[in-house]
Amino acid sequence: MAGQDPLHNWRLERDTSGVAWLAIDVRANTVNVLSRAVMEELDGLLRDLETNPPAGLVLHSGKPGCFVAGADIHEFPAIQSAEEATELASRGQAIIGMLEALPCPSVAVLDGTALGGGLELALGTTWRLAVSSDRPTLGLPEVQLGLHPGLGGTVRLPRLVGVRKAMAMMLTGRSITVTEAVACGLVDTICELPEWREAAVALLSRPRPRRSPPVLDRLLASPLARSYVARSLEQKTRRKADPRHYPAPGAMIELWRKHAAQGPAAFAAEARSFGQLAVSQTSRNLVRVFFLQERLKNTGAALAVPARRVHVVGAGVMGGDIAAWCAYRGLDVTLQDREARFVEPALERAHAYFRRKIDDPARLEETRSRLRADVAGEGAADADVVIEAIFEDLQAKQQLFGALERRIRPGCILATNTSSIPLQDLMSCLANPGRLIGLHFFNPVASLPLVEVVQTDATDAAVLAAGLAFARQIGKLPLPCRSHPGFLVNRVLAPYLAEAMALVEEGVALPDIDRAATEFGMPMGPVELADSVGLDIALHVARILGPVIQRPVSPVLERMVTDGRLGRKAGKGFYLYQEGRPVKPQGSTSDIPPEIGERLVLALVNEAAQCLAEGIVADADLVDAGVIFGTGFAPFRGGPLHYARQAGIGSVTGRLQALAGKYGPRFQPSAGLEELARR
Repeated sequence: MAGQDPLHNWRLERDTSGVAWLAIDVRANTVNVLSRAVMEELDGLLRDLETNPPAGLVLHSGKPGCFVAGADIHEFPAIQSAEEATELASRGQAIIGMLEALPCPSVAVLDGTALGGGLELALGTTWRLAVSSDRPTLGLPEVQLGLHPGLGGTVRLPRLVGVRKAMAMMLTGRSITVTEAVACGLVDTICELPEWREAAVALLSRPRPRRSPPVLDRLLASPLARSYVARSLEQKTRRKADPRHYPAPGAMIELWRKHAAQGPAAFAAEARSFGQLAVSQTSRNLVRVFFLQERLKNTGAALAVPARRVHVVGAGVMGGDIAAWCAYRGLDVTLQDREARFVEPALERAHAYFRRKIDDPARLEETRSRLRADVAGEGAADADVVIEAIFEDLQAKQQLFGALERRIRPGCILATNTSSIPLQDLMSCLANPGRLIGLHFFNPVASLPLVEVVQTDATDAAVLAAGLAFARQIGKLPLPCRSHPGFLVNRVLAPYLAEAMALVEEGVALPDIDRAATEFGMPMGPVELADSVGLDIALHVARILGPVIQRPVSPVLERMVTDGRLGRKAGKGFYLYQEGRPVKPQGSTSDIPPEIGERLVLALVNEAAQCLAEGIVADADLVDAGVIFGTGFAPFRGGPLHYARQAGIGSVTGRLQALAGKYGPRFQPSAGLEELARR
């Protein structure tokens, strides 16, 4: 290594038996990532190893629990062109190709996370040794950033495990456990952590493997079968991701259809395809969403002493599901309601959820034991966190908080899950109003990652910090919010749903209203969303937020509730439901008028801008983060305010003014749009 620059991210040692031990330990990072600098250092190391081959090479991590977490995503926004991205991918492929071509056997020791480029790096070694773990740690999640693997993964993985397993991993981005990886041939053997060095040396002494995918996968890769398999994969992915919005899955399938993961042309095609995707608007926006998620994850510091006990008051759908989630995340939970008969359905729902998520019988029983009925409310006295989740009635909540304040200990977090009542009104009954915060979860609790952590001017800073830390402890994304009717997410959704009701009153077919939203990229349409929330709840929120958003309560919504059509939970709402799924009538077979989608989306965008103007959250990025993670707003668009920027603030304002001229002042552009333009 004489004459070369010192290494910053790798360590290379040779032992007395001639084995080279190459450790990746990226400087100043808590996890290993593959940046340009890291790859350039590896290039130099591999050239030296080519010139002076060791008896064997062991590639391992200097960071316990993390092999390589993937590429350095912070470098993605700086890529200026498809050609630059293609060159980066080609360069990375060549470096891993050098590793693969070394004249000595090599082993990658996968201790913990091996994702994206990290797993692609490991695919270049002769053997893969995994440290025992029951967590899903191995995967190629690039599709979640609007990309596909670009360092040879679309070629090497199908070659190794076959098209069925490879596509299942790459198209979903789902990680697998080391046990699953051994079963499909991705990993050669598993060892316990203390024995990894001995196990690696043992692998180096084996004859080189002669691998091939399963027989069926080899047949599926034949020219005759490939087109059929590609069409089948396209149909399945199209149901989950519109190729107009998410082109990466289709690009992966096309690479395999053309090249069947064979030959130099397959690598070159992968690099070109990666380059085109890397500068697409979809990928740029999904990378933005990744950074928004990281920002929320980093909001607030961890609790000095993590919460251990949670007491939830209210065993309805929200309270019961919050309690179940906290128990699933390892906390001891007591669930209170007026009578045992109100708690029992929540426990049954929780146990069903645990059975779906936990395979190990001992862990399942342990999780079940952490969630207990507590009609008397005795758990409140010992709880670290108390969450109120009763029905939306100000007086009932005030009475409850008055009683709770006398029972809970001084350091306990006192929180409300209210969706619409300002905290200022709730805390007026407390001797110490500064201790109350909002912890507003979203339905379904297990699926939607956001928790609005709500404060007022009177909220104690230490209490707010504890609430943010608690949300992170249970695996949620905390969004600091100022108390205001509807907070952020419900406030932004209210005019979107109200506009859908206006379209219903005008006689637009229900499926057409929903289709206009889903074609924009929403996970479900507003009519089905209202049914899912519950039309009685939607009506209650509309009555509270109507004066705020300057919209009257929809008469059609009032009629539906009066008629007992409460939505999915009642088996009938705007749609009828069979086994929880909507039975939708036939909608329009032709294109839907663009104005329908415009009215829905711009109503939401305009209210998001108004929330920015009113300071409901600190800045535009937090508005976007809250709406994406709280509603599922089309992630590939980067958030409602980012969408407005990309469409052009002047263009959005002009369309709103045109709609205001046609439909009235509810579409008058928010002052927040001007503020957004200035920023």
